[in-house]
Amino acid sequence: MTEHDSVASQDAARPGCDADIETAVLAGGCFWCVEAVFRELQGVVKVESGYCGGTRETADYYQVCTGRTDHAEAVRISYDPREIRYEDLLEVFFTVAHDPTQKDRQGNDRGRQYRSAIFCADERQRVAAKAAIERLTRDQVFADPIVTEVVRLSPFYPAEPYHDNYAACHPDQPYIVHVAAPKVAKLRHRFAPRLRRQPLP
Repeated sequence: MTEHDSVASQDAARPGCDADIETAVLAGGCFWCVEAVFRELQGVVKVESGYCGGTRETADYYQVCTGRTDHAEAVRISYDPREIRYEDLLEVFFTVAHDPTQKDRQGNDRGRQYRSAIFCADERQRVAAKAAIERLTRDQVFADPIVTEVVRLSPFYPAEPYHDNYAACHPDQPYIVHVAAPKVAKLRHRFAPRLRRQPLP
């Protein structure tokens, strides 16, 4: 069994796991911001910050922040496809959660750990991701080329517990005020009909 299969098996064996729940793994800069956005959406049942693209041995915040581990700060989104589609998640990812035209950075956060990436669990996700990029490019939604990497899902390692729901737990932290909060405000304005009625626990 590969490490990838082992991680997947552990996920499937989690107590209370709903067989209908699917997952998406996306990277778009600081995971505090991306997590804050996706926690607002109806149909999303869980959002976890973590690291994807590198090894288990280097999957910790301080090593990842060096930019030398090949991890990306990422979020794993568990969602109910009966309420929200993978394509809907991608739309929010591209238009609200981050700027997909910035290579190996988001704003002042610079380094490969802040790259834009879609980690695809299967061919269906890969096709959807490619189609979304092609559509956005064709429609000239962005002035600059999209640089988002579309790659095979590698093991996802959850971040340290103090990162959980960081934006909501630290609303007055300057980075949250100036970077995460405006993205959440944009989501609430643009995707109001898709928002949760109650916040995620």
